[in-house]
Amino acid sequence: MSRKYFGTDGIRGRANGLITPELALKVGQAAGLVFQRGDHRHRVVIGKDTRLSGYMIEYAMVAGFTSVGMDVLLLGPMPTPAVAMLTKSMRADLGVMISASHNLFEDNGIKLFGPQGFKLSDDVEKQIEQLLDEPIDRRLAQSASLGRARRIDGVHDRYIEFAKRTLPRELSLDGLRVVIDCAHGAAYKVVPEALWELGADVVAIGVDPDGFNINKECGSTSPEALAKKVREMRADIGIALDGDADRVILVDERGHVVDGDQLLAVIAQSWNEEGRLAKPGIVTTVMSNLGLERFLEGQGLGMVRTPVGDRYVLEQMLAQGYNLGGEPSGHIILSDYATTGDGFVAALQVLAVVQKLRRPVSEVCHRFDPLPQILKNVRYRSGKPLDNAEVKSAITDGENRLNGHGRLLVRSSGTEPVIRVMGEGDDRVLVEDVVDQIVNALGHAAAA
Repeated sequence: MSRKYFGTDGIRGRANGLITPELALKVGQAAGLVFQRGDHRHRVVIGKDTRLSGYMIEYAMVAGFTSVGMDVLLLGPMPTPAVAMLTKSMRADLGVMISASHNLFEDNGIKLFGPQGFKLSDDVEKQIEQLLDEPIDRRLAQSASLGRARRIDGVHDRYIEFAKRTLPRELSLDGLRVVIDCAHGAAYKVVPEALWELGADVVAIGVDPDGFNINKECGSTSPEALAKKVREMRADIGIALDGDADRVILVDERGHVVDGDQLLAVIAQSWNEEGRLAKPGIVTTVMSNLGLERFLEGQGLGMVRTPVGDRYVLEQMLAQGYNLGGEPSGHIILSDYATTGDGFVAALQVLAVVQKLRRPVSEVCHRFDPLPQILKNVRYRSGKPLDNAEVKSAITDGENRLNGHGRLLVRSSGTEPVIRVMGEGDDRVLVEDVVDQIVNALGHAAAA
């Protein structure tokens, strides 16, 4: 069955375009019915980020859940990993995060978590999709069995305490000046407060949400404002979260960006030295730099690659018993603590290493030199360009030319008619030539 609504990270699209009140209500009803298991009083927790459309979607989902007999606990603006954590700790049957992550305010989305705080499997999403297109009038709750809804106080404190407990009790951030950019998003209250409680000298930006400015020229996808503030304040480190705080990018004291691959290297080496890695290696996606793979080899650690998407990283971590994984974009999953990517908790692990080594962030967070990586996209109208003989020949030729000194990845986008061509290797000129050769062949195939 093809997926009509769910993508790689829930349901996402233009607010009041794809993500309408009608759809939100139906998702609430369908998910509520799928997760009613047993005779107990069922409950769902709902969190959101700071988009204007969050109000509309939140209340529509409340109507959907209560109409099938589920009680609703409203958390207000909270990071995605906090919603996942609270779903489990509050013993809810289901968790919902209303967010479009790093997208601008015009978009919104619906992410669902099962009772253990994990994102839903493909099979469960398919069950929900089937119900979305079926009449469910006869399955609505009787008048006396309708659900109730109420707002929950104190959830910010719960997440702050959870995040602080991921560090040793004796570890303090005293002496560190930290600039935190919350992208005017879901973490704007909890993360600056948590950093202050841990002893840091906190400079907060991106903490004035107005419904429209989430991720706008700020946050992990636009770290320029953070880099400027770090240099201006002569801070030790900058932390940039995205709109729902499930990913993080750091900036060192010089204003240079530190991506997810370097963060994985820092945490992996530290955890390996402390005996905290569940297995000698980590899980990343096909987009992680070959430099990271070589660095890990030098540490005696392996690297498992998955398709792009944090859900695939987590699946492999659970299946093979790894407790560290992530993506270059800054989705870092620390399964000892969280069931999904948690940008703040990942940043805290790096801060712990900085405090332990007492060295500048520019040194701590530069574990390897990334290999030159070239990424180009080729748009096509129809057909299957990757099946073209000229394209296949160009790919084979490119792999032969790199011959163990680089990596080539050619894949179709999962969301649009685009072929992505990525090459990396020691010789930038060679990599560019290989990528261009494949892009030209794809262009001919797309035009045919």
